[in-house]
Amino acid sequence: MYRDLKWKIPLILAVVLGAVWLAYPLKEKISLGLDLQGGMHLVLEVKVEKAVEASLERLADEIKRGINEKDLEVDRVKVSFADRQVNVRMVDKLDLPPVREVMQDYPFFSLVSEDSDGLGVVYQMSVDQVKQIEQNAVSQGLETIRNRVDEFGVSEPTIQAQGEKRILIQLPGIKDPERAINLIGKTARLEFKLLDEENSVQQALSGSVPEESEVLYQRVENKETGAVTKDPFLLKKRTVLTGETLTGAEVRFDSDFNEPYVSLNFNSVGAMIFQQVTRENIKKRLAIVLDGNVYSAPVIQDEIAGGRAQITGSFTSEEARDLAIILRAGALPAPVVILENRTVGPSLGQDSINKGVTSIIYGGLLVVAFIAVYYKLSGIIAVTALFLNIVLLAGALAYFGASLTLPGIAGIILTVGMAIDANVLVFERIREEIRIGKTVRAAIEAGFSKAFRTIVDANITTFIAAVVLFQFGTGPIKGFAITLCIGIAASMFTAVFVSRAIFDGTMSHRKLDKLSI
Repeated sequence: MYRDLKWKIPLILAVVLGAVWLAYPLKEKISLGLDLQGGMHLVLEVKVEKAVEASLERLADEIKRGINEKDLEVDRVKVSFADRQVNVRMVDKLDLPPVREVMQDYPFFSLVSEDSDGLGVVYQMSVDQVKQIEQNAVSQGLETIRNRVDEFGVSEPTIQAQGEKRILIQLPGIKDPERAINLIGKTARLEFKLLDEENSVQQALSGSVPEESEVLYQRVENKETGAVTKDPFLLKKRTVLTGETLTGAEVRFDSDFNEPYVSLNFNSVGAMIFQQVTRENIKKRLAIVLDGNVYSAPVIQDEIAGGRAQITGSFTSEEARDLAIILRAGALPAPVVILENRTVGPSLGQDSINKGVTSIIYGGLLVVAFIAVYYKLSGIIAVTALFLNIVLLAGALAYFGASLTLPGIAGIILTVGMAIDANVLVFERIREEIRIGKTVRAAIEAGFSKAFRTIVDANITTFIAAVVLFQFGTGPIKGFAITLCIGIAASMFTAVFVSRAIFDGTMSHRKLDKLSI
């Protein structure tokens, strides 16, 4: 038994010193959750129906291109969003069989009707495909928002799905909630479209918009007066290039006017498309559109190779940085709307910290007083183990980078009680062994041996419950579960291992006829 002290004591010292090293300084090593340091709580809803509509439009364009590749004359390819249908109508009824061949590449579309004149067919998207698109929209939106928040530089954010269409976001310590909302909620769909220079913008504004064109606006702000105007542009609906091929976006400054702009880099596919578009449309204007707003519409002076472009506008440096962030993170597959927006002030968080610390101090002092009075010198050993338990808990929280929340403080208070409870089980066993006439040394050995199984069973049961809470809980619940799991492990180590080492060390120096317990 005493030989074990030669490795037990160095191990205990190493573990305790390691925990102190990990936890110091405590304020820098352990971050605080939303409820303790303040921040922003958002619940967003993904407009999944927009993702389905966008998918239908894209598929309709693909179908039309596939038919054109067969040198067939298409009258129209029309999408019905309400019914999730694509209506294909040809000029010649003899061209319908090749259309059916094209539609075989889209097995999630089923034929629902044919026009009586034999010129058109209607295909409907399956329910399973619609659900798949909706699920993908939420999961992709979740990942995109997480990427944006990571680049924004928020410590220990909580970003997770809530239900089928909602996303929960908690940003502790956020200083500019409005900027964060703009950064998170922007769809950031980047498109390059050619201007329709064959038709008049004025006629389009009067209601005569060509079928293949659309009117979009550019926001222009007068820097001297602050007045904002919107300049109309008549653009072709067809998107020649999207932001899906982007590989990078960074802020740069114009050498002439020192104004910020966003430089874009495309991958090999995007670079090839961009080069082809600029080669075929020299002296024409190409509009850069973000979320339906025109940012610029420069004239293509020459073929542009290398996959580079730039977005200019009346940016501040911060606006340009935020735009670069959302472009790098990627576009949301569907728009999002804010269902819940709460801001927790730092003063409220500080009040929670003060009350939590007060609870730990008062609860700890009461426990210490009781255990010291009831178990005498053995109680002091239990108090020492309790102190080491808190040190180990702090070190583990720092090591895993866990955020301390108000429920987490409750978990710490609970572990204090559990650590003492383990010592109580051991002490009561020792008392029983002494009552039946065993020596102090034999009573201590039997007490620790017999109580060990009970302590392990109780702690494993609680640990399993904590793991379940961590796996299926959200935000504050996870904080409680983390501290509880770490606290259980620490209490097992201190109550059984450390306390036993202290008892063994005491008996190794002198023979005990009585035990203060």
